[in-house]
Amino acid sequence: MKILFIEYPRCSTCIKAKKYLQSLSVDFEDRHIVEDTPSKEELTNWWKQSELPLKKFFNTSGKLYKEMNLKEKLPAMSEEEQLELLSSNGMLIKRPLLISDKGVCVGFKEDNFKMLCSQ
Repeated sequence: MKILFIEYPRCSTCIKAKKYLQSLSVDFEDRHIVEDTPSKEELTNWWKQSELPLKKFFNTSGKLYKEMNLKEKLPAMSEEEQLELLSSNGMLIKRPLLISDKGVCVGFKEDNFKMLCSQ
């Protein structure tokens, strides 16, 4: 499986993460999180693979998250409804996402990126 890097190109954290990946000379597929928003099925698979709480996949510091008052609404929503919501708008998803055979990283953490990209 080729490593998949999902980003929003104007996000400073995504820019930093992409430069880090390039410094590791990693071959990866680059995907725009808004133009090619992950499907509900993809998000479901990545969430299960990551073993993280689903809330970690939400961009909680994002403008849209705050405008939609999701801090209050998410606890009452089912996992199915949350996944449906995430797949409806890429700006709701925490970024960047790094997906490899070894796991899923939500957000940028150098150690996690290095581990997921190691041969």
